Amino acid sequence: MRTLSVLFALCAAFPAIPAIAQDAGSSGFCLFVLPAENGIQRAINLGIVQYVEVRADDVRIYYGGGNLGSGYEARIPVKSRDEADAVLARLRRTAANCAKPVSGGSP
Repeated sequence: MRTLSVLFALCAAFPAIPAIAQDAGSSGFCLFVLPAENGIQRAINLGIVQYVEVRADDVRIYYGGGNLGSGYEARIPVKSRDEADAVLARLRRTAANCAKPVSGGSP
């Protein structure tokens, strides 16, 4: 039990969410880190994303919904369309990395 407490303490001291998002190895649970908001760091599971809107001023990720827009929306503010395209490219890279087998072998 002590080992588990130490592990949790280390995780709290050294946030590793960006590394987890890149090394997830699962298309069913694929974390994508969103920009921190009000001191809170969030990550969404790309496996439940419904669609993405790319605009000149933000990228909107719609996820986790059922019928009639009952889901959630994450907004990533950007300064230009080029920056929005870079966020979309990062989304694609993260999803592609999650789809790769962890063992390095072929599926």
